[in-house]
Amino acid sequence: MTPLKVGDAAPDFDVSALIGGIKKKFRLSQCKGKKHVVLAFHPVNWTPVCARQMAEYNAALAKFADYDAQVVGISVDSIYSTSAWEKEIGPFDYTLASDYWPHGEVAQKFGVFRDQEPFSGVSERAIFVVDKNGRIAFSKVYPIDQLPDTEEIFATLQALKQGSRDNT
Repeated sequence: MTPLKVGDAAPDFDVSALIGGIKKKFRLSQCKGKKHVVLAFHPVNWTPVCARQMAEYNAALAKFADYDAQVVGISVDSIYSTSAWEKEIGPFDYTLASDYWPHGEVAQKFGVFRDQEPFSGVSERAIFVVDKNGRIAFSKVYPIDQLPDTEEIFATLQALKQGSRDNT
């Protein structure tokens, strides 16, 4: 599987999610025209790197908001596992989505589902920034044990913000 690239249309998806700690549905297309979306695929809950990654995003939410962006963490764990995990390491003030059923469907759409060992059946650690038009503005797969560099994300969001100013 090849990850989606910059310029590709982001596929829509509808998943169970925790939004403000409450189980709801999240649909990517509902953000179109409103906000940029940072999709943070992490392999599974309950791992140290995933916990640090999600906590880092929560600490930076004001900066994401300055760029008119929202964060969505996505793992293949069930919404029940995600809820328990968030209660233990959170709370988080952004969306945590469950790509549990159909198992890994969202990760497959984005080309980041691991279907070979090691770690078959989970997603890669990957970041996609989806712009307000529903196109991929940033795409990167990281080693599974590496914390993504948020400055790369903010650089993309800054360019999107600058581009929107240039177009007004």
